[in-house]
Amino acid sequence: MILTVTLNTALDITYRVPALRPHASHRVTEVAERPGGKGLNVARVLAALGHEVTATGFAGGATGDVLRDRLARVPGVVDALLPVAGATRRTIAVADTATGDTTQLNEPGPAITSAEWTAFQEAYEGLLRCASAVALCGSLPPGVPVGAYAGLVRAARAAAVPVLLDTSGEPLRRGLAARPDIVKPNAEELAGLTGSHDPARAARDVRGRGAHTVVASLGAEGLLAVNAGGRWRAPPGRIRGNPTGAGDSAVAGLLSGLVEGLAWPERLTRAVALSAATVLAPAAGEFDRAAYEDLLGRVTVTRETGAARVHRRSRRGRT
Repeated sequence: MILTVTLNTALDITYRVPALRPHASHRVTEVAERPGGKGLNVARVLAALGHEVTATGFAGGATGDVLRDRLARVPGVVDALLPVAGATRRTIAVADTATGDTTQLNEPGPAITSAEWTAFQEAYEGLLRCASAVALCGSLPPGVPVGAYAGLVRAARAAAVPVLLDTSGEPLRRGLAARPDIVKPNAEELAGLTGSHDPARAARDVRGRGAHTVVASLGAEGLLAVNAGGRWRAPPGRIRGNPTGAGDSAVAGLLSGLVEGLAWPERLTRAVALSAATVLAPAAGEFDRAAYEDLLGRVTVTRETGAARVHRRSRRGRT
């Protein structure tokens, strides 16, 4: 079982409009609701790939009830969310069909009490006993200590469960000291952590701070992975669409490859193909299965060794 943690879950609402214009009224042509928050997005993709997944975190209020109702309809995902007194947040994505651009509005999460946080930590340690890997994803809701992810990483390592950390800011900075197996920052987060705008150099710096492997998401340039075994790049090719959830699909690709024992080039191939197929999907945060299958055979992974680069086309990872 793969465990995903989403401390700041959300009900994702997507509006599609013909064209988004400031200071104007808009007629919405389509509305979609789904359970959201980075870890739930990861869980949904992992389940679609055929993995057993348990999703934990917090859910509360009327919005939390709707989220759990939607989550119950996702095949293969076990709901282990803990109830809280506060109301789960909503995120609003407005997709402009004329340009393909998306505008995102994210509400703050519910205030978590110390008793609720303690209950979560106890439940999390119990879930780790059955986990083959764990993903710690997203922002922290109010009330959760800024060092929360560091503690959760340590608990996973004590249980000998590989752990991937995907967050930002101070929670990421503190989480690195707990030595997660994988971290997945984007270029902006890398620069914020290290002061360097050279992704390869910044990734090496982040490894020096505790991460075993750094997988940097570089937008149109794809993924850069750096660990003790080497450095790889995997570009997605020219892809246009809605990027919502693309990074979470990449996390699902990395985790699924980890538990299946794939080599790093194959993990990156899967992660990039899933990410690009998510951008191409008509619904935000889903992935286009046909595009994914096609992209698996076309993603080229480059291994870098000093100034030399060795190009290889990765074999298709099994799903």
